[in-house]
Amino acid sequence: MIKTLRTDSTNSDFQKLVEKLDAYLAEIDGEETAFYSQYNKIDSLKSAVVIFENEKAVACGAFKKLNENSVEIKRMYTEKSARGKGFARKVLSELEVWAKEVGFESCVLETGKRQPDAVALYHKCGYQVIPNYGQYKGVENSLCFEKKI
Repeated sequence: MIKTLRTDSTNSDFQKLVEKLDAYLAEIDGEETAFYSQYNKIDSLKSAVVIFENEKAVACGAFKKLNENSVEIKRMYTEKSARGKGFARKVLSELEVWAKEVGFESCVLETGKRQPDAVALYHKCGYQVIPNYGQYKGVENSLCFEKKI
């Protein structure tokens, strides 16, 4: 059974998945991890989604307001054992629907070039590559995307 939960960053299942995400990113980004970590704090995320498969939290994501029209998708992660089942797509879709419900027009996000599965997901879900924004300008490993919702 699959269940989708809208929550916030105080949710313990969300926090546990984010810990696994951070460990994974530390492996692939090495010394660049500290740069990215400063922009990935979860203490103030009010819009988070957790997907459960048979009562076990297997995927998550969140968004935060970027400006009056856009949200930034943050902290997307799927457990290794649950990958390939469409959970990341389901999380992303739920975040897009939620953002639209509360009045936003687009979603932007940043991912690393060393994450080909994430890059492929965003392309498949209709995201277009855009120039790196904000703190990601000039960062070689960063790839930024946008989707109108």
